[in-house]
Amino acid sequence: MSGKCPVMHGGNTSTGTSNKDWWPEGVNLDILHQHDRKTDPMNPDFNYREEVKKLDVQALKDDLRKLMVDSQEWWPADWGSYVGMFARVAWHSAGSYRLADGRGGGGTGNQRFAPLNSWPDNVNTDKGRRLLWPIKKKYGNKISWADLMVLSGTIAYEVAGLKTYGFAFGREDIWHPEKDIYWGDEKEWLAPSDERYADVENPDTMENPLAAVQMGLIYVNPEGVNGQPDPQKTAEHVRETFARMAMNDEETAALTAGGHTIGKCHGNGDADELSAEPEAADVEYQGIGWMNTKGRGIGRDTVVSGIEGAWTKNPTQWDMGWFDMLFNYEWELKKSPAGAWQWEPVDIAEDDMPVDVEDPSIRRKPIMTDADMAMKVDPVYNDICRKFMNDPEYFSETFAKAWFKLTHRDLGPKARYIGPDVPADDLIWQDPVPAGSIAYCEEVVKQKIAESGLSIGEMVSTAWDSARTYRGSDMRGGANGARIRLAPQNAWQGNEPERLAKVLDVYERISAETGASIADVIVLAGSVGIEQAAKAAGYDVRVPFVKGRGDATDEMTDADSFAALEPLADGFRNWQKQDYVVKPEEMLLDRAQLMGLTGPEMTVLIGGMRVLGTNHGGTQHGIFTDREGQLTNDYFVNLTDMGNTWKPAGNNLYTIRDRQTDTVKWTASRIDLVFGSNSLLRSYAEVYAQDDNGEKFVNDFVAAWTKVMNADRFDIA
Repeated sequence: MSGKCPVMHGGNTSTGTSNKDWWPEGVNLDILHQHDRKTDPMNPDFNYREEVKKLDVQALKDDLRKLMVDSQEWWPADWGSYVGMFARVAWHSAGSYRLADGRGGGGTGNQRFAPLNSWPDNVNTDKGRRLLWPIKKKYGNKISWADLMVLSGTIAYEVAGLKTYGFAFGREDIWHPEKDIYWGDEKEWLAPSDERYADVENPDTMENPLAAVQMGLIYVNPEGVNGQPDPQKTAEHVRETFARMAMNDEETAALTAGGHTIGKCHGNGDADELSAEPEAADVEYQGIGWMNTKGRGIGRDTVVSGIEGAWTKNPTQWDMGWFDMLFNYEWELKKSPAGAWQWEPVDIAEDDMPVDVEDPSIRRKPIMTDADMAMKVDPVYNDICRKFMNDPEYFSETFAKAWFKLTHRDLGPKARYIGPDVPADDLIWQDPVPAGSIAYCEEVVKQKIAESGLSIGEMVSTAWDSARTYRGSDMRGGANGARIRLAPQNAWQGNEPERLAKVLDVYERISAETGASIADVIVLAGSVGIEQAAKAAGYDVRVPFVKGRGDATDEMTDADSFAALEPLADGFRNWQKQDYVVKPEEMLLDRAQLMGLTGPEMTVLIGGMRVLGTNHGGTQHGIFTDREGQLTNDYFVNLTDMGNTWKPAGNNLYTIRDRQTDTVKWTASRIDLVFGSNSLLRSYAEVYAQDDNGEKFVNDFVAAWTKVMNADRFDIA
């Protein structure tokens, strides 16, 4: 017999129908279980942050400098230089960061995986990674892909002639695609922008937390909004999308100008002749996408964005050429050979044209994108550009700092920076926190807290509210710094400002009397409350605590950027600010993932927080116990008790009734009931409801609590 057997093999190894497809409304816990140890090829004791300290940094930088001018036949360098290529690799690695949830960015090496490796905006970054492979191979475990890609761009600018601001190592690679990042709902690349705006004419109506204007782009469409050139309209979209990436107008103008000072756009060919993107390419392409299947497809015949040409006369040099070109000429709309809209200068002198990437005897027209033209027509950007033109040194310094911010924004605070080129300055966007005292007596502080008259709920809630702002996406927030007492956090509805002010008044007195930082007192008070509650339940436990948190000041705090950390919902305290289209349990999972929690950790914290009486506003929803204030597993015991029934009683409100008498015993939210209804979460709840797991529940709660309190203690990691 010949042909293929029609019987499906036993393993589900394709990306076809999944449980999510069968039950699309079900709760998906995958974001809590990504980056499992089983996906990591490194040894269990491998510590990249220690390994990178062994790196010969100078040798690595020397090799990168050589690579910049070592043109390879299989993918030749424009003008014999890869500076434009590697600036783009780094830019597009870091440029997916967005402020709203801290996700994206270059901190994980995620450009190696789908969807980013196959985004239309990332065409041919795969070639850059293959050019870097011999260097990665040489230095091995001492340099991550994440660090190498970002460093390559910084070295590219140095080779071009820029004095860079610095560089820090410390980005650890992931080993499979991220599951937690929402890139948009569109089902096709470069779908019209309208799909992610309430009104595309008003850029601030873009769906949160998105920053890019279309699926598959890093920033804005270089041809204009929805591919229709209109520089002023594009300027408005540039301003919004860069703000969502934590950049102000000056930084935006500097990055636009500096980003286009080196390199070129590629569109001298037919995009229809390219092979599929890396993730869709067949095996013979070996993970390389967008290869020309009919013509030459390299050098001057390369197709990337579809726009064709360089921005400056000397595209491999750091200079003021972008400003000279943009402001010294009038510009008109043209179509590239690939059919893309681009701006070309009117009556340009031949001597001002850049030469062909392969033949220096040929001159080529320079180009500008719609985003470049936006810098000229928008009055604010125009003023900034003219300021740069009048002071080239200031422009170079501003770009260098903006580039550093772009490539380090998601690396976290300065305490996480590694290497000889770390700048000495403390920058406000790094959320600096001074070192705290360790010279005080912990037991004295705990005694004063215990005698303060504060309730267990007040102590635990305040510590939680201070720490819950932490997000592992960009290592911002957390209890260190005690920013809960500063604007804007002290006025957040989720922090119950009146209750918070009362508690902080007590803590400030204790801090003054003992020398402990307010940040340490806040966390230590949470420990006191938990230890008291455990003792009342019959368990003698001590919550681990490490001194040394500092107290930040208003001057150290960028209040505007911290606004993005405000919780809109906190399922752990059974609260949400208002009704949302997104279900409460989905918002809980998002918060738990940002805090770095696993499914079991999230579950045990919910059960413990409920019985400790930490609900926002003192509501009784989910308090499935008559022993509130004792750290018992009653929440899970009663949630899983089939002697009860569960009935809807209003918007996000349910009653739990005695099955025999129909008497209401408790009230609950969707958050509470999902731990009994979802099969995976129920399996965790049943573990903690078992008669022999009361002590396990307490110990697991303390461990998960300590993890949250110490999440931002990079000084002790």
